[in-house]
Amino acid sequence: MNSDDLDRVNMHEAKTHLSKLVERVEGGEEIVISRAGKPAAKLVPVEIPNLGRRKLGAWEGLGVTVEDFDAVDSEIEKLIDESEIFPPGTQEEGED
Repeated sequence: MNSDDLDRVNMHEAKTHLSKLVERVEGGEEIVISRAGKPAAKLVPVEIPNLGRRKLGAWEGLGVTVEDFDAVDSEIEKLIDESEIFPPGTQEEGED
């Protein structure tokens, strides 16, 4: 697109009519904003890539769940139970 083909607006007009200018840009136009008669900025539409439809289950089979995932590690349990936070004798048997 040639710069002569672009619509030009001054800064005051751009501030006053920003929402209308954005609507025009969303419609495909490009608009140059001028300050003191010199081009300062250009409003252009944002290009949103078309990613297409996502495929459900694309990660199927890529994860692994181990059988003892929620098993309690006795060494870690001992470190917690015997820490300063839970000194020995402060918890009743069977309480977690």
